[in-house]
Amino acid sequence: MSRIRVLVMRGTLFIFVVAVLGSVAPAQQNKDRVDLSVVQRIKTEAFDHSQVMNTLSMITDRYGPRLTGSVEAQEAADWTVERLKSYGIHSVHLEPWGPFGRNWELQEYSVEMTEPRYSHLRATPLAWTRSTPGVVIGEPVLAPITRTYSAKKAQEDLDKFEAAYRGKLQGKIVLLSDPDPVPAATDALFKRDSDADLAEMSKAPTPTQKVQVDIKNLQVPDDPQKRRQFFSTLTEDQIDQIFDAVKDVRAKLNDFLVQEGAVAGFISDARTKGGLTFAEQAFAYEAKYPLALPLFSVTREQYNRIGRLIAKNQTVKLRVNLKTTAGEKDVDSFNIIGEIPGGAKKDEVIMIGAHFDSWHGGTGATDNGAGSAVMIEVMRVLQALNLKMDRTVRIGLWTGEEEGLLGSMAYVKQHFADPATMKTTPEFDKLAGYFNLDNGAGEIRGAYLQGNDMMRPLFEEWLAPFRDLGTGSITIRNTGGTDHLSFDAVGLPGFQFIQDELDYSNFTHHSDMDTYDHAPPADMMQASAVIASVVYHAANRSEMLPRKPLPEARKAEPGSK
Repeated sequence: MSRIRVLVMRGTLFIFVVAVLGSVAPAQQNKDRVDLSVVQRIKTEAFDHSQVMNTLSMITDRYGPRLTGSVEAQEAADWTVERLKSYGIHSVHLEPWGPFGRNWELQEYSVEMTEPRYSHLRATPLAWTRSTPGVVIGEPVLAPITRTYSAKKAQEDLDKFEAAYRGKLQGKIVLLSDPDPVPAATDALFKRDSDADLAEMSKAPTPTQKVQVDIKNLQVPDDPQKRRQFFSTLTEDQIDQIFDAVKDVRAKLNDFLVQEGAVAGFISDARTKGGLTFAEQAFAYEAKYPLALPLFSVTREQYNRIGRLIAKNQTVKLRVNLKTTAGEKDVDSFNIIGEIPGGAKKDEVIMIGAHFDSWHGGTGATDNGAGSAVMIEVMRVLQALNLKMDRTVRIGLWTGEEEGLLGSMAYVKQHFADPATMKTTPEFDKLAGYFNLDNGAGEIRGAYLQGNDMMRPLFEEWLAPFRDLGTGSITIRNTGGTDHLSFDAVGLPGFQFIQDELDYSNFTHHSDMDTYDHAPPADMMQASAVIASVVYHAANRSEMLPRKPLPEARKAEPGSK
C-alpha cells in the first residue's frame, strides 16, 4: 500500500471520526456543561455583595427562635416575605397547612436552688408545658424514668414508676433523669471533614439484608447522629406508629404527675455536656393532649449536684417560676413560598428549601436559620444577576420540620403526590428536582445522592468549579431527618448537601447555644454560591433530572382491596 493511499485513508478516517464526534458527542457532552462565566458572576455576587449574614441576624437575633405555631415564627415569616419581595422574587406568600397543634409562647422563667446554698440554675423549659401558679418552692425527689421509643417498654416503666411513687410527690419537684457522669471531652467540639473523612463517606455502604424493625421493642441510639440515621431506615408509617404510641404513654405519665401534686419536673438530657441545655417538646403539641407539667432541661453538672446532695440526705429546696401562654385549639401553620419565573420551560420547576422553624432554647441559627438564610440568599443572587433560566426556581421554607417534616410533607401531598396512595397530581411531572440545606452552618463539601446514581455525573460537573473552595465529594448515601425526604418519599429527585460538621452535632443542635455566633460567614457565603450555581445549571438543563423508580404506596386507599 502506498504512502499516499495510507494518508488518504487516514485522512478519510479522521474526517469521518470528526464528523461523527461533531454531530453526536457535543450533544451528549455539552448538555450538562457548566457555564464558567456564570459561575464567576455568581461567586462575585455571593462573596462581594453578600446579604446572607444580615438575613440570618434578622431571623435569629431580631425575631429569635421560631417554634412552629408561635408568634415569633409568624413575625419572622412576615419579615421574610417582605425580604424576598424586596429582592424582586415573585408570588411570595405564606401557604397554610394544617391543622398543626397548639400555639405556645414562653413568657418568662427562672430556676434556682435556695438551699443548702443559693445557685442560679441554667435551665430551659420544654415546649408545650404549662405555667406554674406563680413562684413555687419545692424539694426535689429523684424519680428517674427511662426515656424510650418503645411503647411496650414505656408502659412497663410507667407501671413501675406509678407503683413506686404514688402518694410521694405532693408539692415536689421530680427529677426524671438518672444523674449520669459528665463525659470526658475526647472529641473536638469543632470539626471540619478531612479528605480521609470525605473519602470514607464517598464509599457505598456495605449491602446488608433489610432488618425487620420491632416497633414495640425499639432500641434507639442516644447519639443524635446515630438516632437520625436509625430513623432514616424506617418508613413514615413506622415513625408515626412509634411516636403516636409513645406520646400516649408520656401523656399518662404527665397525668400521674399532675394528679399526684408534683409542681414541676427536671430532666438532664443525655447529650448535655459543657453546661448546655437541650429543650425540645415535653411530649405532644396537639390540643388533644393536656399541657405538660412545668418541665425544665437542666445542665448535667447542676442536675448531678442536686442528685449528689439528695444521696447525702441534705435538705435541698428549689424555686421555680414559669409563665407560658397556650391556645386551646389546634391551629394551622404555613410554608413560605416564592419564585423566579422561568423562560422556555417555565411550567417546569426547580425547588430549593430549608426548614424555617426551630426549637426555643437558642435562636435557631444553625438549625436551621442558616439553611433558610442561605436559600434566601440564593434567590437574591439569581435575581440580582438577572440570570436567564429556562425553568422556574421556587423556594420553600418549611415549618413543622422539628415535629416530623410536617410542613414539607403537607406541601408535597398537596402539590405532587400522596405517599399513602401514590396518586400524583399534574404538578408531579413538572418538578425537575429539589435541593435542601439543613445540617448546620458549615460550608458545602459535596452532595448525598439519596441512592440515585444517575445524578452522580451531574453533581460532579456542577461542583467541579468549587473544588478550590472545598466541595466536590459525592456519596450514594443518604442523610436522614430533613425535608428532602418528603420529596424522595414520592419518587421526586430530592437532595441534601454534605456540610462540614463544625460544632453542630457536638454543641449547637437543639441546644441553648444554637445562636448566630456559631454560623461562620465564609461558610455561609460559600454555600450560597455553590447552591446558586447548582440551581442555575439544573434550571437550564435540557432534560429533567433523572428519577428513581416510583415507590410503592405506603398503604392501600380506604375501601380498596
